[in-house]
Order: sequence, then C-alpha cells, then structure tokens
Amino acid sequence: MAVIVPVATLTPPCASRAWLSTAHPDLPIVATATGNALRIYSLTSFTLLSTITGGHKRSIRSAAWQPGSRKKPVIATGSFDASVGIWSQEEDDKEEWRFAIVLDGCESEVKSVAWSAGGNLLAVCSRDKSVWIWEEVGEDDFETVAVLQEHEGDVKCVAWHPEEELLASASYDDDIRLWREEVDDWGCVSVLRGHESTVWAVEWEPIQGRNQDVASRLVSCSDDGTIRVWKKKPGQQRQQQSRLSIIRSTSAEEEWEEEGQLPKQHVRTIYSVAWSKISHRIASVGGDGKIVVYEEHSAGALIDGEANGVDHGAARNGTDDAVTAPNVADEAHQPEDESTKDSRGNQEESPSWRVVAEYDCAHGVFEINHVAWAKAKVDGSEQEVIITTGDDGEVKIWKVS
Repeated sequence: MAVIVPVATLTPPCASRAWLSTAHPDLPIVATATGNALRIYSLTSFTLLSTITGGHKRSIRSAAWQPGSRKKPVIATGSFDASVGIWSQEEDDKEEWRFAIVLDGCESEVKSVAWSAGGNLLAVCSRDKSVWIWEEVGEDDFETVAVLQEHEGDVKCVAWHPEEELLASASYDDDIRLWREEVDDWGCVSVLRGHESTVWAVEWEPIQGRNQDVASRLVSCSDDGTIRVWKKKPGQQRQQQSRLSIIRSTSAEEEWEEEGQLPKQHVRTIYSVAWSKISHRIASVGGDGKIVVYEEHSAGALIDGEANGVDHGAARNGTDDAVTAPNVADEAHQPEDESTKDSRGNQEESPSWRVVAEYDCAHGVFEINHVAWAKAKVDGSEQEVIITTGDDGEVKIWKVS
C-alpha cells in the first residue's frame, strides 16, 4: 500500500496558469513556465529564487534544461509567440539570467522543447505541425539541421531517447513518430498508432537501473483516456548515427509495438506522464485533477486480485479505500505470436502495471497540466518527489510513502 503525501507548495504561487515545471538534472532547482515569465524555485526551501522575463512577447509554454550545464545552467524556452529562447545564468549574479539567443522558424506557437542526452541537439515542436532540430555549433550559435513535417496535426510534445539520438514526437493527429539521423538525413523511422485521439505527451523509460538487454520503451498519454507503453520489437540492431544531416524525410524502417496499457483511472484527458529514474514508477495527471502512480510487475509476480493490473490495497488520498478496478477488456496483452517471443523463440511474459496510489483534487477544482519526478530535500534528507503544475498557478511537491 502506498500513499501520496503533500510536501509543499512552491511560494509565492504564479499569478496565472502554470504550464510546466522542469527540475534541473543536477542542481536543486526547478523552473516553472507561467505567463511570459520563467520562475526558478529552490527544491530545498521551496521558495522563489529568481524570475526570468523580457525574452518573449507572449506566454512561455515549455522549458528544458540543457544537460551538462551544472556550472553555468542553460535553459531553453518555447513560447506562444512562436519563438524559442536560450537563457544562461550570470556567473557573478545567480539571480540574473541572460537572454543569449532567440531561435525563429516556427509559424505558430511552440508547444514543447527538449534537449538530446548529449546536450548538443535541441528539438522543438509547434502548432504549425512541424518538428525542428537545431544543433549547437558554438557558444550562442545554433544552426538548423532538420525541419520534419510529416505530422498531420498540431505537434504537442517532443522527447529524446536518454542515450540515443532518437526523437519521439506526439501529435493531434493521434500518432507518435520516431525520428533518427540516417547517414546524412533526419527522417521518420517508425509511426506508433493505437491512440484514438490527441497524444498529449510521451516520455522514454530511464536507462538508470534498466536491463540493457531489454528493448527501449516509451510511454504515452492521450485525450482518449489511455496510457500506453511501446517497445521496439526484439532482434533489431541499433543504428549507427552520423553527425551530418540535411532536411529530408525517409520511410519508416523500425518496427515498434504496443506492449500494453496502464489501468484506466482518469475520467478526463491525460495531459502528462512521467517515468521515474529512481523508483521506475509512472505518474500521470490530467483534466480531472487527479494524480495517479503506477508500478510495474511481471506477469508471474501477480497474485489473486491483481491480475487486472490494479493493486486493490492502494491508498486513495491517504485512506484505505480500495481503488476501483477499471474495465480491462481492451487492456489484454498481445497475442502469442512471434512479436512476443524473445531472440531464442521462448514466449515472453508480458509485464503488467497496477495502481499503487492516487490523489483526487490535487489542485482543487483546477486541471493539472504537467507532472515530473525529481529529488528534493524533505524532512532533512534528499528524497524522490512528484512535482505537479496546474491551472491554478500553483506548483506542488508530493512524496509517495
């Protein structure tokens, strides 16, 4: 049994809707996108450290920290004004941030920005149906290496694989596309179909603690009320990447499949999912104001009463009320064909996910736009926490006990 426990609300709260909060990968700080500002909070005192303004003409929709920017933090912002900003912290004044460069090209609002694991590539997606990739070629110097335009609708989210130069994008067209640089060209190598409505977010499974012999996985959430886990079919070799690229698309060449669906706990659109690097749990939030936390178990480890993917001992809002089991008729595992066999031809056991905790009305009557896992100082020690960002302008810190 697990319980989601409120830890703190970052102060002061934002004066308008808050879209997203992203924790720095190394430092105890978190950035929140709200209005035409980016607010930097401490994850030790949970108070405001600085406010970044002046770079965008309209609200900031997304933000992402550049990996490897511990000594001099760098963050990218995407705005409703169709531009992308790159900011760096001033070395002599930690409260001041320099607007280093603006990246133009998108014809409509920028929905998501994401840095590659190496920190040299920046992906951006827009309401204009495009995905842009920029490469940092020098200090404050970026060049466009790809403009990808195969989605048929507003592109909601982009996410880089944690160790490969493999990019995932999610769209209003209900599809997820995977992009790689092949020899000299960036192109779509796979299209993941299954969602029946807008795909709002995607996130890769962290590499920390993962069996490296197991294929990469991706989690997605949608307006159709489902959370799906996708995996690359076994037996496919990882492709070598070239450093050169031009703007061109290629046909799909990698085979990916839906591994399964998580229990259906949300009753409205699911806007965001996050996959923990520490506990390997998945958290989700959405229009119903609920936080749900899921845990994976192998098929053989399930006990009676948990075969439907739900932990009936999971706590709701700190009580002992059982979580209501969802309708799992459409959550069956893949049929027993070659796609579910390992490289030796043995039948694989499909993993199953169960709900371990949930919290209703986490931001009162307001929708929750984003969820993220992070580390924060709680009760005198560093602990894993959940960060939620809502329409009420509040950013809340939670722990799962």
